[in-house]
Amino acid sequence: MKMKKYIASSMAAAMKKVQVDLGDDAIIASSKVVYSKGFLGMFKKKSYEVVAGIERKNQKETMISPRTIQQPIIIESETTEKQTETIKKELADLKTMMESMKRRSASVQYPDELADIIEKLEQQEINHELITQIGDGLFTVVKNSKNDLSQNELQELAKKHILSILRELPFGGISYDKKYINVLGPTGVGKTTTIAKMAARAVLQEKKKIGFITTDTYRIAAIEQLKTYANLLQAPVEIVYSRDDYEKALRKFEHLDLIFIDTAGRNYKEAKYIKDLQQLIDVEKNVENYLVLSLTAKERDMATIIEQFLAFPVKKLIFTKLDETNTIGSMINLMVKYKKGLAYYTNGQEVPEDIEEASMKNMIDLLFQGDNI
Repeated sequence: MKMKKYIASSMAAAMKKVQVDLGDDAIIASSKVVYSKGFLGMFKKKSYEVVAGIERKNQKETMISPRTIQQPIIIESETTEKQTETIKKELADLKTMMESMKRRSASVQYPDELADIIEKLEQQEINHELITQIGDGLFTVVKNSKNDLSQNELQELAKKHILSILRELPFGGISYDKKYINVLGPTGVGKTTTIAKMAARAVLQEKKKIGFITTDTYRIAAIEQLKTYANLLQAPVEIVYSRDDYEKALRKFEHLDLIFIDTAGRNYKEAKYIKDLQQLIDVEKNVENYLVLSLTAKERDMATIIEQFLAFPVKKLIFTKLDETNTIGSMINLMVKYKKGLAYYTNGQEVPEDIEEASMKNMIDLLFQGDNI
């Protein structure tokens, strides 16, 4: 087996070079990050080095063996229990990347000028299926373009492609077509504070007369927090323990324009809490339902919560704690997967300031801001 070294600005770009040169049967012998010397020892440039080879028919014994490479050999069939966790993780990442590339047509290879865009999407934790969809669309444009495209032009094309993926999803906050605003979500996502921000906007900007209903009778602190916000907005609060209490509260608030319902924050991975909620409140009649999720949570955990609430007519999500993360890829992944729109995202604790009504444009701009989110 002859080995060859590939160096590129990103691991994805290096792997593409391997596939173009050696094909899908290439074997990865090693990979590592390398740094070139910069001016006066500063401003070092990071690159990715991959050593790969391919079995040749009738190869002679004198050919270089992977075992002559001093870097650790990362071939799944030869791994042992003594491998470090770092090598195992590297192997898993490389396998995922190779599988993603194999799903594409062999005739479609991304040119080097797309490497920065693809790497940006990976850093934002956009899933491989969406990255492939976006990359294929950009490749088609680049291939058919008579002129070289700048990175800014490519980025704008990437934004337009993402817009086309999201175009069927609803964006924007409260419509004011419904009287009841039902806010759902697990514990710890900042649901009560988010409700206060939404309610404050309804009062201060839309001049609505509002009230609050809370079913969160499990946490005294949550009730007191909601009462504090209600007092500031001069709005009444009703605490409900049963369906009868809920119906009475609705009748009591008939004269108001808008009613915000703060549901109990529970571990909604457990289906029994979903059933309890369905029995307690009406989520269908004259109601807008929103599901609140935290961007600091694992995407898989957020997906579990969404799936538990699929029986509820939730059209739009709300994501909190944007200020505590540098990536928003999970937000886009979940919206596309479950066909849910976006109402708001929050970026701090200040009421009512730290909340933004969502639009496709501002969300995609956030995606490409990266560390500046």
